[in-house]
Amino acid sequence: MALTPSNMLALGTKAPNFTLPDTVSGNNISYDDIAGEAGTVVMFICNHCPYVIHVNKQIVAVANEYEEKGIGFVAISSNDVENYPDDSPEKMTIHAKKEGYPFPYLYDESQSAAKEYDAACTPDFYVFDNEKNLVYRGRLDESSPGNGKALTGADLRTALDAMIYDNPQSDNQIASMGCNIKWKK
Repeated sequence: MALTPSNMLALGTKAPNFTLPDTVSGNNISYDDIAGEAGTVVMFICNHCPYVIHVNKQIVAVANEYEEKGIGFVAISSNDVENYPDDSPEKMTIHAKKEGYPFPYLYDESQSAAKEYDAACTPDFYVFDNEKNLVYRGRLDESSPGNGKALTGADLRTALDAMIYDNPQSDNQIASMGCNIKWKK
């Protein structure tokens, strides 16, 4: 595991579209299918990364709270499953059900979505407004495995509240950190 920061895609970037299989429903899901009336959160996660495991309960809590406020959520796993079989679509299905994900958990076999979003790590968070403009990218909050700081979702919640209530986004957007995406060779 290599600790890797987000690449911090340029603010204002239009949300790249995708159509990927949802490992729970079996349906193909596009960006437009999950886009929320007030905005959308795209997360790159995986099953085995300790940084994702650390934040799972909080991302479920944030999604449950903010879906009621018109925010759409989706999680995408882009890891190479040949070399990292714990991230296979079958295990993604089990993982999503066990964690109670209230959002689709999509499998990016070609890794094209990760490349389009310039995703670098898991977890990696992107917030787009209702016109598909990137308004936030970065961490969930300051908690990480072993640092003793409480999981609150504060950074993501602040960004979502600013978008929902039409307040300016903070210029202080801190990169997420986690396991690197496992790229195919």
